[in-house]
Amino acid sequence: MSTRGAWRARVPEPAVDAVVIAIAAADVWFNLWDASPSATAVAAAGCAALAVRRRFPLAVFVCTLPAGLMLDIVFAPFAALFTLAERSRDRRLLAVCAVLFALASAAPWPLDDLTAHDRAWTLVYFFYTLATAAAPVLLGQLVQARGDLARRLVEIEEAREHERLLHSQAVLARERAQLAREMHDVVSHQVSLIAVQAGALQVAAKDPDVREGARTIRSLSVDTLDELRHMVTLLRASGGPATELTPQPTLADLHRLVTTSGIDTELSGELPPDISTPAQRAVYRTVQEALTNVRKHAPGATAAVRLWHAAETGTFGVTVTNTSPT
Repeated sequence: MSTRGAWRARVPEPAVDAVVIAIAAADVWFNLWDASPSATAVAAAGCAALAVRRRFPLAVFVCTLPAGLMLDIVFAPFAALFTLAERSRDRRLLAVCAVLFALASAAPWPLDDLTAHDRAWTLVYFFYTLATAAAPVLLGQLVQARGDLARRLVEIEEAREHERLLHSQAVLARERAQLAREMHDVVSHQVSLIAVQAGALQVAAKDPDVREGARTIRSLSVDTLDELRHMVTLLRASGGPATELTPQPTLADLHRLVTTSGIDTELSGELPPDISTPAQRAVYRTVQEALTNVRKHAPGATAAVRLWHAAETGTFGVTVTNTSPT
């Protein structure tokens, strides 16, 4: 907002109305030297009506016309016409009001006091007053256009601010989604391998201390996987699209993994249905990694995936074997 606009915003409207009415009253006062009581009353009513010109601009302008007809005043009709032009978008109405003001100012009072010589001067004075009436109309339209432009600029600035906010949110969402992918593809994979290796060591070790250490490592790895899964879910929920929030694979997805691996693979055996979700993910990731290695390092080979579990010890696992590459 400019300095002038800020100054106008700080001035209360009643103070502005008081100044306008005072100037209009002074204009009437200087033209009362031969006015009748009725003309004085009409002029006073027109000046008083300026107090509500913002609420009823057309009615106030009509109230000032008799005063302009009876007395040689211009300020009250000009003020009313300016307010009407500032608040109305009807160009035809403004043109009609300007013509009415010019007629009221140019016509003699009383109306029958008009000679042939006065008719010519009345016509000249009418066009002169009509040209003068264009000033408040154009000024009011200018103020109206300035207000529209200021509001439009505010809307554009708000739209740009909203666009910058959306852009920053999109950048943040991409960064969070990328971080979630890296955590899932790299960190979670490595921790899964740690859990698998620790589980294998726990089964194969003979020393009780080694088995206990392997069990601890496997338990911590599984807990870490759960925490990573929760963190990745939060990152994707706050940054990625909804399609990234797919469920993590379980044993139910193992058959689809084998059939879509591009390798001639045989899946046999089964695991207990009550094993934990982290353990199911670990088995799935182990088979996925094994089949990927077979496809990369043993092209043309066949693979066999065997699920096993020992009911007496409560242990379970998966064994992946492959033939020689062709």
